Amino acid sequence: MSLADRAETAGTAEFTPDPRLTNDDLAPADKRNWKVFDLFAMWMSDVHNLGNYTFAAGLLFLGMNVWQIFTSLLVGFVIIYAGMNMMGRIGQRTGVPFPVVSRIAFGVWGANIPALIRAVIAIMWYGIQTYLASVAVDVMLLAAWPGLDSWTHNSFLGLDGLGWLSFVALWIVQALIISRGMESVRKFQDFCGPAIWLVMIALAVWILDRAHWSIPLASTPHPVSVGHQWQQWFGAIGLILATYGTLMLNFCDFSRFAPDHRTVRRGNFWGLPVNSTAFVIVSVIVTAGAYEAFGKEITDPAYLVAEIGNTWVLVVGAFTFAVATMGVNIVANFVSPAYDLANVWPQKITFRVGGMISTVAALVVTPWNLFSNPDVVNYFLGGLGAFLGPLFGVIMVDYYWVKRGRVDVDQLFDARPGSRYHYRKGVNPRALWAFLPSAAVAAVLALVKTFSDVAAYSWFIGTALSAVLYALLCRAERTAATPAPAPVEV
Repeated sequence: MSLADRAETAGTAEFTPDPRLTNDDLAPADKRNWKVFDLFAMWMSDVHNLGNYTFAAGLLFLGMNVWQIFTSLLVGFVIIYAGMNMMGRIGQRTGVPFPVVSRIAFGVWGANIPALIRAVIAIMWYGIQTYLASVAVDVMLLAAWPGLDSWTHNSFLGLDGLGWLSFVALWIVQALIISRGMESVRKFQDFCGPAIWLVMIALAVWILDRAHWSIPLASTPHPVSVGHQWQQWFGAIGLILATYGTLMLNFCDFSRFAPDHRTVRRGNFWGLPVNSTAFVIVSVIVTAGAYEAFGKEITDPAYLVAEIGNTWVLVVGAFTFAVATMGVNIVANFVSPAYDLANVWPQKITFRVGGMISTVAALVVTPWNLFSNPDVVNYFLGGLGAFLGPLFGVIMVDYYWVKRGRVDVDQLFDARPGSRYHYRKGVNPRALWAFLPSAAVAAVLALVKTFSDVAAYSWFIGTALSAVLYALLCRAERTAATPAPAPVEV
């Protein structure tokens, strides 16, 4: 099926896409077989990980009680749900991945700017998440075979022998999964998401039994003033938005495979407000129960499983946590750079090739050294992460307010001067004028200690600022208020 046949709006009768802008992976999706459960399972894979567990558990010891954590994160996930639906609609209607969607606002060549920013962040975190999963595998191996402790006595490039064994093993497994394309990703996440729930439910039942089924829901181990509680409540919302702002930006990479927008909305509903809130609340209840039962703060589920005192329980738990971390890694940190790098050179780089480049880069940067360096994580990745909100703001305002949802998909693959998304030499200067100052402000708020009180809101502030700036810059060029034509069914 040609690009013209799959266009959201009618283009020219005969159209040949520019080979510098397309390949089979960047073209509108032919196969729309992602159902509600697939999207639901994708969210389970993304949410069910050690990072989200420790984030939610940590809030308990910052002065918030279980009810406050529940309400703040529920509000956060509802906002994320709305944002995902907005980006999901664009992906489902056009059928194209994030870097091609970015061409609508940034231009056919300017789209490489948001694509490469997203790719660099994803590659770095891909390596770090693989390393964190390998740590869980280390725990499993040492529990099953204590003699392997001798492998931890020597290191190379900052990682001991057992660490290298676990990291490379997971690196290879992930590479094998993603080398088979998005269909393999879909099947893997359908397994990963539910798997961690089984362990979490079993862990919750065990810990509640140890705590004699008495969990304080309205108190916290470290009480703070009412004013500070409200600050933490809003701060938790801001942090959860910043955490999911990465995937919110490129959610169209997944929604493009859904048969209709209703499927996207339903999958997002069960995966975000329902499942995600339930997971973090179970995490907090387990943490509160552990504090009640053992009298100490345990925010890492791997250490909590170790309290059970059974070697094979520890092995199963560590294996499940490792698989869950691989699940979120593939969803949040692999798919995006695979498409983003393909967008840079479509004639030579396919989705699979882009994925392999990403995995190799994630190994070369020695992510265990990145993770152990707070300056790298906070300043480099944190600074780049602050750019994602402004990108989201520009893309949303451009599609929904400036273009009013009317997109000619054919023209997204046309680099000729005068084509709809060529703008000025392939770049939309208004998008850059809105993005750059907004990104600078968001980065300063996120990184400079003077603004630490508002750092949690940097994503939201950057998004709002870029949206307002872009709307002002484009008010004279806003598309006439006519109903958007219905998309052509794929």
